[in-house]
Amino acid sequence: MKNKNLKKISLEIGSGGRLMKEFISNEIVSLFNNEILNELHDSALLPENIAFTTDSYVVDPIFFPGGDIGKLCINGTVNDLIVSGAKPLYISLALILEEGFSTRDLRKILNSIKEAADRADVKIVSGDTKVVKKGQGDKIYINTSGIGILISRPRLNDIKPGDKVIVTGTLGEHALSIMLARGDFGLDARIKSDCAPLNFLLPIWKKGVLWMRDITRGGLASVLNELVENLPYSCIIHEEKLPLSSPVKGASEILGIDPLYLACEGRAVMIVEGKKALSILSEIKGNKLGRNASIIGEISEKFGKSGELLLNTLSGGWRLLEPLTSELLPRIC
Repeated sequence: MKNKNLKKISLEIGSGGRLMKEFISNEIVSLFNNEILNELHDSALLPENIAFTTDSYVVDPIFFPGGDIGKLCINGTVNDLIVSGAKPLYISLALILEEGFSTRDLRKILNSIKEAADRADVKIVSGDTKVVKKGQGDKIYINTSGIGILISRPRLNDIKPGDKVIVTGTLGEHALSIMLARGDFGLDARIKSDCAPLNFLLPIWKKGVLWMRDITRGGLASVLNELVENLPYSCIIHEEKLPLSSPVKGASEILGIDPLYLACEGRAVMIVEGKKALSILSEIKGNKLGRNASIIGEISEKFGKSGELLLNTLSGGWRLLEPLTSELLPRIC
């Protein structure tokens, strides 16, 4: 159903929160309605065990602590395939360049793309380049599409009370690194983006993983809200179990930002079978990218209502975590 009140596009539509979900549902899915699109996975799960995904990158600034737009576009596409249960194989690369953009910066970005693709063991096999007049773009935008082979599939219908919630590392580094790199707050917290490929998670898909998502726009709270609204249960997470680095804690407190709504670019959240959670956690921790992984909660039918995401706070109280309703930080990816 179209939203008749939507007259113009706002930044909030790109937030990863409620307005983005409503826009996609009302303006995109309702028009192009089909059984593959309607699943709204991070990748389309196609016949012949093929996974296909696409994404566009408009991050500002294009160079930031821990990476750049080139590293980001490859890892973002690779991770969308991995959390859908697919081994990444091929990527297309489309560049939209602004007239006058530095060739030195472009070559630096292309080298980052090459390094990231080699690390993730994917091949750049197709692409496109367009140039717009000066003032009609912002240096460089990138679109990537990825193809992978499915080794497993999400099993949303198999999720039950007692299944555990695992995050693969500390939260919020990417969003805060972008925010601080813009220099709007005069704060130097030495936070680097967590931008990285999640290939090491592929083997655990067959060891008790029921569902997985990378924690990008909207942060952990928005991602889990998208999950739990499709379940007949609630989801409980425990504040004391959340892996947060000291710099992220400090910067979030100073800026008055909830790290549960901050984006990552090298972290995933998953639901795993309860009896297999400890062995899965141990395997994740065996990789340097997962050494701060933690079991942060569980699926429940005893607390809250179905479809609710609840935070058990450090003080022992309960807080309802709702989807993001406004744009915390535009152009983080």
